[in-house]
Amino acid sequence: MSCIEKIIIADDHPLFRQALITMLKGHFNQAVLIEAETIAQLDAELENNVSGDIDLILLDLDIPGAQGFSTLINLRAKHPEIGVVVISGIDDPDTINKAMHHGAAGFIPKSTPVASMVEAIERVFTGELWTPSGGLNGQSSEITQDERIDSLTPQQHKILLMFADGMLNKQIAYDLGLAESTIKSHASTIFLKLGVRNRTQAVIVLNEIMMAQNSFGPTVE
Repeated sequence: MSCIEKIIIADDHPLFRQALITMLKGHFNQAVLIEAETIAQLDAELENNVSGDIDLILLDLDIPGAQGFSTLINLRAKHPEIGVVVISGIDDPDTINKAMHHGAAGFIPKSTPVASMVEAIERVFTGELWTPSGGLNGQSSEITQDERIDSLTPQQHKILLMFADGMLNKQIAYDLGLAESTIKSHASTIFLKLGVRNRTQAVIVLNEIMMAQNSFGPTVE
């Protein structure tokens, strides 16, 4: 990685947690790794995050103190700038769909090969979403593109327009006075809301909507 990343591993299984640490140190050798065995420990680490430099939480939904998806929902509400990747031994489509619907930046089954785990985390760090199927689950085709765009906050819409201008995350962060990790988190949320996997696809959706709106605009004689 080009910069030091700070990652919290929230899992109560020592052997799996150690395997994750070994994997992360081997592929993200400058990363700062923090362990949490319970929700109470996770909350304490987040409260101590006064510098706001935590980039990612790897979350087991069954960690002691967790209340299913409520934990993920609360994390996304209280810390929208931090990406959350669910790592779970339960990987049925319904569980994956719900995790992504509630704002996870990715879903990694515990049975995932190391190479795929590394790929998943790398993609999340670049602002993409990741699921084991390679596609976005739980995105309803009944939701129109206009409704997806309308669901963006003003800040997210501004960032999407900056994507369209070809600006990099660090350039956007500088212009908006935000941390680059915050831009990555906003990007993940934008992709989730638009039902896309990356900024190229997001810009295509934006351009299609703008072209459709222009085609129905007033004509000038």
